[in-house]
Amino acid sequence: MHMPVRRHWLKRLALVMLTTLTCGAVLAQADYPNRPIKLIVAFPPGGTSDVMGRMMADELTKVLKQPVVVENIGGAGGIVGMDRALKMPADGYTLIQTGVGQNAVAHGLDPNLKYNSLTDFIHLGQVHSGPNVLVVHPSTPFKTLQDLVEYAKRNPGKLDYGYTHAASGHMAMELFKQTAGIFMTGIPYRGGGPMLTDLLAGTVPLIFLNQDVVLPHVKAGKLRALAVTSAQRNPLYPDVPTVAESGYKGFEALSWSGLSVAKGTPQPIVDKLQTAINQVVQSDVIRQKLNSNGFVVPTAGSQHYTSFIKSELELWTRVIKTAGIKPQ
Repeated sequence: MHMPVRRHWLKRLALVMLTTLTCGAVLAQADYPNRPIKLIVAFPPGGTSDVMGRMMADELTKVLKQPVVVENIGGAGGIVGMDRALKMPADGYTLIQTGVGQNAVAHGLDPNLKYNSLTDFIHLGQVHSGPNVLVVHPSTPFKTLQDLVEYAKRNPGKLDYGYTHAASGHMAMELFKQTAGIFMTGIPYRGGGPMLTDLLAGTVPLIFLNQDVVLPHVKAGKLRALAVTSAQRNPLYPDVPTVAESGYKGFEALSWSGLSVAKGTPQPIVDKLQTAINQVVQSDVIRQKLNSNGFVVPTAGSQHYTSFIKSELELWTRVIKTAGIKPQ
């Protein structure tokens, strides 16, 4: 075969192969999803993150007409699960649950994190947000948040509080201490369960913890709620003021989650996922489930969620730097 003819033949072959691959990719995107989808929840089963992930998986299964299967990959405050998600193909068949710990707090704790929440992911939509509640043991004399602050200012370092490292309650406490200008002594716990047990026993006098977790104990009179960390009062705690109402204007510290995919996922697939997630989050079923547990139905859409993550990352990085908190 003469050289010019051979070159011409190779060019035609390359063009045919490229066209075939392109057509195959377009068909695959148009046919999406045609097999089960994995949803990585970066925390162990049983917690709020797991509950939210499974709730979304169940409803997305109905909308997408393919099973959405939760895979719990815990470790390092959600970082292990995030790393795993980025190692999977960016084809829309791996969703990752993003949240305050792994996508905002983690950046403040470790400037050399292996992933960047703002550039390595496409954030599809927020699923929930909810406040922490500052609760005290009934044996304490504190009836209001101002009572607690006045005591702490008169007795710097003498008032203990419990915290789970880098959890949303820990961050809420650090922001509150900085905002109120008080110094209290933190007692670290490995998890919210043991910490709550000690609070109920009076071993530690106060903590910030998720509103759904402490509600039964507040209703039973075993704990006293002084303030919630959301901008507005929580419907499950109608008589409990916000921190902002209690004299600290603009204070807000939320627990939240959403769904994301790895950067590079084809736009048609991203569009389908965004539409499906918006449909689910705005549905009556999900609204009822969120509202009944004191969570807020967030503003829909990728743009809102992406901007929200950016603002949360900046907030908690600043709080962590000011407090001098280090990774464990």
